[in-house]
Amino acid sequence: MTLFADLRHVIYALSDALDLVGVDDVAHGKRVGIMAAECGRVAGLPETETAFLLDLGMLHDIGVSSTRAHCNLVETFDWNGSQGHCEVGHALLKGFGPLEAMAEPVRYHHTRWDALPVGDVDPDTLRAANLIYLVDRVDALAASHYADNSLLLFTDDIRARITEHAGTYFSPELVELFLDASHTEAFWLDLEPRSIQARMVESLATARDYPANTDELKHLAGIFARIVDAKSPFTAEHSLGVARLARHLAERLGVSPDNCDKLEIAGMLHDLGKLRIPDEILDKPGRLDAAERKIINTHSYETFQILHGIRGFEEITRWAAYHHEEPDGSGYPFHLTAAEMPFEASILRVADIFQAMVQERPYRQGLGDAEVSNFIRRMADDGRIDSRVAEVLLEDVPAARLAACPALDELPEGGLGA
Repeated sequence: MTLFADLRHVIYALSDALDLVGVDDVAHGKRVGIMAAECGRVAGLPETETAFLLDLGMLHDIGVSSTRAHCNLVETFDWNGSQGHCEVGHALLKGFGPLEAMAEPVRYHHTRWDALPVGDVDPDTLRAANLIYLVDRVDALAASHYADNSLLLFTDDIRARITEHAGTYFSPELVELFLDASHTEAFWLDLEPRSIQARMVESLATARDYPANTDELKHLAGIFARIVDAKSPFTAEHSLGVARLARHLAERLGVSPDNCDKLEIAGMLHDLGKLRIPDEILDKPGRLDAAERKIINTHSYETFQILHGIRGFEEITRWAAYHHEEPDGSGYPFHLTAAEMPFEASILRVADIFQAMVQERPYRQGLGDAEVSNFIRRMADDGRIDSRVAEVLLEDVPAARLAACPALDELPEGGLGA
């Protein structure tokens, strides 16, 4: 049986992951999407096009995984390094049919209006890109006013700042459209958390269903795995390697093909919650202190929060979120015991540990076969991992290493295993 889930539900849930990059500001993409869609509605665009603008806004920062980059983008009106994440986002979306129409607008969503490649790119694409740039900068200007609920006191200032850049940063026509759309209090109050949540629920309830098949879901999971793995040089390729090794082990343990597919997706998504961890903690080469460890330990629950609302992902969610649970109940975040752990989650846990041990990191070499074998055997003997999974891994450590540390150019676009 092929795995199906509604692609729109997956996109909305994964947009939560992108918003986590802001750490304290967890709705930037949604606010940008809501403002862009409202401008489209005021312009009289058909519902399909306003829905596209909403989705484009939610995913426009798909190339951002660093909290440092997010802060620069929010705190600086025209950051010199902004184009980097646009190119990354374009590369991630290009070639993925369901979202490919977003690739070019994402590429140009930080390009000034007077610098856009007019004549070389479809004008509707450039218009969408510049609209996203405009409302993205509106959100940056408004960012300091969300926490104390003072935004309505500064909307005239924000509108004036945007007007100053008509004809340079932004299309004069789009500036006029924004001014028309934003003259009401309702435009700004729609950016409050309660209103955002209501808008997301409404959009999901009224949107056309888009059932995605296994290959599409694998491809989308692979996109987000690359976003997570790009967050830190210490974890580059980790999610992709875990997914590939988990599938490798599952196939040898007789797990059904359907569950192998689900486990592969769970492996790619298991560290989504790390997007909320500050860069300086993930990039720390030394031992974490107690407070830093507590922060790191939140990531698997954040993964659960992101994924649990996706219909069809029920098992994927549990397997991904349980990868730090230990058989004696001392793991986190749910403190499950061996009797409560799905076998696939136990496979993912072993794959996660092994991949982290053999992967080379900037501050250390990966462990050799003998060292990692002894480490895995001790963990199994101590009851910290499932001995059945450990036994299969230890039967052929070189094959497990090859699965865990693939070269990115060896990975197929649609997934990691077939």
